[in-house]
Amino acid sequence: MNERYVPIFVEASKYRIMVFGGGNVALRKCRYFQGADITVMTREILPELKEIVSKVIIGEIPDDVKDLIDPFDLVIAATDNKELNAKIRNDAAFMGISVNSAHGGGNVLIPSVLKRDKYTVAVSSQGRVPAFPPYIVNELDGFLDGKYDRMLDLMIEMRQYALDN
Repeated sequence: MNERYVPIFVEASKYRIMVFGGGNVALRKCRYFQGADITVMTREILPELKEIVSKVIIGEIPDDVKDLIDPFDLVIAATDNKELNAKIRNDAAFMGISVNSAHGGGNVLIPSVLKRDKYTVAVSSQGRVPAFPPYIVNELDGFLDGKYDRMLDLMIEMRQYALDN
């Protein structure tokens, strides 16, 4: 694997995201980007997914999705069809649009996340073993308790003092 993935945090509300698929994988990925402008295209959609996205298009996903994905910043191929996900991934890559695919091969990986009030920890196996990052996040959840929140509060105050003086 020669790819070099780097962690990055982006303001989700600034992104337009097209998701293909309406099941549990799509739900998990949409929850990650909650707050973004998300459009989902699928034959069937989970009710809880429908509630967190901006727009739903019910229907068959066409063979060529280039016209559908043109205005989007990120495409997520989250169907249960490996070949269809590959086609969506390839169309997005051809158009220079960042893409995540449930079956791998995209240029965007979605990490497992531990979110606290003032900090976030993201964990990825770089697409190698999807079950590993949630395990690590669960371990970190037990370790990163309230004392780290208090430590961060103190560090925020100290930094602000240093910036002001």
